[in-house]
Amino acid sequence: MYNTLVYYPIYNALVFLTALMPGNDIGLAVVVLTLLVKTILAPLSHKTISTQKKMKDLEPLIAEIKETHKKDREAQAVKMMELYKEHRVNPFSGIVLMFIQIPIILALFFVFQSKIDLAADFIYSFVMKPATIGMSFLGLIDLTQKNLLLAVLVGFTQFIQVKYSLPPTVKKEKKKDGEEDSSFGSDFAEGMNFQMKYVLPIFIGFVAYGLSAVVSLYWIVNNVFTIIHEFYVRNKAGKIADELDISR
Repeated sequence: MYNTLVYYPIYNALVFLTALMPGNDIGLAVVVLTLLVKTILAPLSHKTISTQKKMKDLEPLIAEIKETHKKDREAQAVKMMELYKEHRVNPFSGIVLMFIQIPIILALFFVFQSKIDLAADFIYSFVMKPATIGMSFLGLIDLTQKNLLLAVLVGFTQFIQVKYSLPPTVKKEKKKDGEEDSSFGSDFAEGMNFQMKYVLPIFIGFVAYGLSAVVSLYWIVNNVFTIIHEFYVRNKAGKIADELDISR
């Protein structure tokens, strides 16, 4: 099932796109394939990024709910879900997009692990084949091997993406004695933000370095596309805020 729905289509798409690329550069084919995948998933990506923006705008109301019901976790959860429902926000929308990306990344990894065989019997009859395939990007980076530079760029672009997508943490209020008023909720949110912003990019960079460079190339293009999309949505922030009827 996986081969039929994911692996074979990715394999054939790479063969076809490579035939169209200058010098039969499979790296350029991966870039184009990534952009095509992101374009197809654009409606889902837009919904996810819009949800993240809405959650940023809802942060003052979320903080108010946490403060009002800080002694009643159940009531706090109910009010939060009511708030999300009222403003049509699904805080888990990003998970779907993530699970869609994983099979594609795995397919690319397996394609480059086994290398492309132009005589494979599962290449579709209508797919145009290149005479040869250069397994490098711009003739400089061997995509079948791991690459430190690309892995670093993966971590960096992941950091930029997360930085602009995470909702801001609520500032802790100071008590009369000058100490900050801390709570489990605020500390947890702050800890999660720190891990998502700094720990996750480093972890993903290490993972990318342990895999073939093609995964890093896909990840970088994917992240850059998402960052540009994020900036587009942020430019629409005024309209989104008006729809939510929240003063910014």
